[in-house]
Amino acid sequence: MSGGAASRGRDEELLLARISAAAGRARLGRRRATYRALPAEPGTRWAATAGAGLRRLLRTGGGPAARAGARLDLYEQGMTAAVGKQIHAVRFDTTVVRRRRVLSSRGVTRALVLVDVDGERIVLRCGDFGRPEEWWAEIRRAVVDAQVPRALAALRRGARLAFGPVWITGDEVGSGGTVLRWAQVQRIEVRNGFVAVRATGRWQVWAAAASGVPNLCVFHALAERLAGAGAGAGRDGD
Repeated sequence: MSGGAASRGRDEELLLARISAAAGRARLGRRRATYRALPAEPGTRWAATAGAGLRRLLRTGGGPAARAGARLDLYEQGMTAAVGKQIHAVRFDTTVVRRRRVLSSRGVTRALVLVDVDGERIVLRCGDFGRPEEWWAEIRRAVVDAQVPRALAALRRGARLAFGPVWITGDEVGSGGTVLRWAQVQRIEVRNGFVAVRATGRWQVWAAAASGVPNLCVFHALAERLAGAGAGAGRDGD
């Protein structure tokens, strides 16, 4: 083995040890899948930006994961994202997930913004890691599975749950000055980036932007159960 290959092998072992340690501290359970960073395109330029507590790296190509050694690991109870010298640990039962549109070399692409166990937000672009259709769907599914049972239990106790500009109780859903009983709601979708509700036979487009609704996937799963609208509820345009 050449010196370069040996050095890369040692770096990989050290990175894996750090990832495993971070996952252990966050009690994420067993590793289930690993997604490697996609290679950076020639001519890629990086720029670091920070705003409103959100630290992210924007480039003309893909995202921060294109750095050498970056990887995304999914576990039973959460995930880790290793980017540069940082390893972020995320728990599915406590994280907040938001959808965003961000810049890439192919124009605007989708991204998930999650909150890690230290309260820092991280951005995962569709072009950051291999097989994006797989990890994107798996993260959202895992967050729903981890958070919906607890949310349903809270609603049964009479709680009111807020999803940014949208709120729900066991009997009603509302946003701004609009309040609807679940018995009136037939379907909830995202249309042109905004939450749209079909109730009493007609559509209402609320002022709530989908990108401003935290844990939109959890909200949709709850709406599907509470509205009893079958397979139509919960579709979000993904």
